[in-house]
Amino acid sequence: QREFRQKKTFTSWINSILAKHIPPSVISDLYTDIQQGHLLLDLLEVLSGQHLPREKGFNTFQCRSNIENALTFLKSKSLKLINIHVADIIEGNPSIVLGLIWTIIFHFHIEELARTLACTYNQPSLGDSSTVDSSPKASQSAKRSAKIKERWKISATKALLLWAKEQCSLHGSISVTDFKSSWRSGLPFLAIIQTLRPGLVDLEKAKTRSNKENLKEAFRIAELELNIPRLLEPEDVDIMNPDEKSIMTYVAQFLQYSRNLRESEDDMQEKIREGLSWLTAQEKKLAKLQMDTENETYYNKYKEMMSFMEVFNQEKTPFLHVLSSKRSEAELSEGQQQMREEWDKLMSQINEWKMKLDQMLPSPLDSIEAWLQEIEHLQAEDLPDLQDPFKAMFVFREVIVIFKGLMDSFDSHLDTLRSFKNEDEKNMPLVWPEKLEEMKRRFSDISSTNSTTFLEYHYGLCSALANEVTLKLNIWDIKYGTKESVESLLENW
Repeated sequence: QREFRQKKTFTSWINSILAKHIPPSVISDLYTDIQQGHLLLDLLEVLSGQHLPREKGFNTFQCRSNIENALTFLKSKSLKLINIHVADIIEGNPSIVLGLIWTIIFHFHIEELARTLACTYNQPSLGDSSTVDSSPKASQSAKRSAKIKERWKISATKALLLWAKEQCSLHGSISVTDFKSSWRSGLPFLAIIQTLRPGLVDLEKAKTRSNKENLKEAFRIAELELNIPRLLEPEDVDIMNPDEKSIMTYVAQFLQYSRNLRESEDDMQEKIREGLSWLTAQEKKLAKLQMDTENETYYNKYKEMMSFMEVFNQEKTPFLHVLSSKRSEAELSEGQQQMREEWDKLMSQINEWKMKLDQMLPSPLDSIEAWLQEIEHLQAEDLPDLQDPFKAMFVFREVIVIFKGLMDSFDSHLDTLRSFKNEDEKNMPLVWPEKLEEMKRRFSDISSTNSTTFLEYHYGLCSALANEVTLKLNIWDIKYGTKESVESLLENW
């Protein structure tokens, strides 16, 4: 299933690139069409902008020569082609072909785009090495370069995820923590579209629809309005464990679209002035509202907050593009920087107000809300990236114990929420109904990602353990004397 989905996604992506080749070409079956080498060279020519040497014929020797030329070009870009050989491509070996295409997608599509975010997210910036030197000194340099490159690969993935998080954060509770199940609801795709092109989607309406409906709508709008090729289908994403590489490939196209957006400088400056004025007015409105409702009941306070947020979400639309464009700090004008700071300040005040209201929930909802926030905080946190594997093991074990302890209360908290009687002695509602529905949705979200979170924690623990074992084995690769001294060493460790 995973190979099938990757083949479909990668084929669609390749065809979107090959459409720009002169003359245009198309792939029908990835595994067979790539065997001649011509389409592979076409793809690399479009991506690199370079003319690559090739044999014009289609006999076995010429096909092999074309594939060798393609792999040689990729190696000249310092790309690691592990276990990828000419024979495997000629035979159409599925796992090898998919591995090769993913290497190309990551380097020429995702990594190149993520470089534009390097300033924003403090990632390293790397240059490509275009020459090959076989000297011992160059070999050591190449190894160091490969290690740096590997770190950048992780950083490029994280930079793309941070960018996606940033686009979604402009729309309240919609968030992403990975390139897997986070996208299943379709809401993150719609949120990114709304940020890039305000007014194209109705996010409040989307929250009431099914996952498949939202995914279908997101892919349709992206294709028709943003001219983003439809690489995925709803059934590719609305599953327990969607393919990470396929989703990354698709999401990167939205980043590409955002980089191509440019407004005239005059229009931008005018929008910034309007935005700053609007943000100042919102800050004053929020402060006045908090003061006016200080002695009100929780129900009335929440009602006023809902009214404020409804108007706020409608009025922010014209300014979303200014907030999301030119993401690199180095590219921001003074006005844009000021607007972003004012936006962050206002959002912090709104979130602080929401937190205070959550603390005022009537019992037992207050403790359930606190439990939800603790679980969500754990799930949203990045896995610890500790250099010391021994320390990492302790951290992961601790996180697993904490998460499991919290999840042990899942059923009891959900039962309490479902049985909560939402009325006081005068038969008046204690809590705004939308708040209760929001809490139930969050239980559903936690339930759907629970297994994935546990797997990620255990994966981190196993990786740390494997690293520690490898470290010890490397250290112990010498004679230690008697059998007793070695047993003692092992026992102490």
